[in-house]
Amino acid sequence: MKRLLRALLAFVMLGSLAVVGTVATATTAQADGCYTWNRTLKQGHSGADVTQLQIRVAGYPGYGAELAIDGKFGPATAAAVKRFQQAYGLSADGVAGNQTYSKIYALQDNDCTPAHFTYAEMNRCNSTWSGGSVSAATAKQNALRAMWKLEALRHALGDRPLVTSSGFRSTACNNAAGGAAGSNHLTGRAIDLVGTPTFCQIVKQARYHGFNHILGPGFPGHNDHAHISGQATRRWSAPNCGI
Repeated sequence: MKRLLRALLAFVMLGSLAVVGTVATATTAQADGCYTWNRTLKQGHSGADVTQLQIRVAGYPGYGAELAIDGKFGPATAAAVKRFQQAYGLSADGVAGNQTYSKIYALQDNDCTPAHFTYAEMNRCNSTWSGGSVSAATAKQNALRAMWKLEALRHALGDRPLVTSSGFRSTACNNAAGGAAGSNHLTGRAIDLVGTPTFCQIVKQARYHGFNHILGPGFPGHNDHAHISGQATRRWSAPNCGI
């Protein structure tokens, strides 16, 4: 539905522009109301535009790594941009320019979420994002970053839909779900996935997309879902999947 609405909006915009004889570039037409980059970014740059780029390529840090969202375009960011470019068949030079931005615009929606995930599915607990272990604003921002990692994971798994069963939880929601004290669900970083692809396919591929907390089949209480989240220290355990 999100993609259909975008296509309809683009059609209307292009139609109206044609009337006045203006040609719209792909970048302008697809930028939506989210964020637009105004310069090419490469190593050595810093600023809010770098931060926004890092959020969108955070799912491409490499095996076992997690990309720092710090607004500084260093070697790790360049490598993540290059992997993003390779994943989508772009010229892979690690420099973010119009081609890279156009692909990001095509992937993002008006609220800055990636095309295949929504805030609603990342928060089935309450509408305010409150009651967790961080502020509501931080929890929502963490969920946005997690969704962009999910988008990368989804693409790597052949663009097959990923079904979330749980995301952000308040303390009350976490207790009701039997979640662990100090769970990453309380911060908005964690996601539980069900359905297909298989849990083992999910947890094995998640190791390449910025998820340093991965629990799955064989770990107590995780035979019926895959749990993935970001955190500073690595913890991977899915014995039935060889992890």
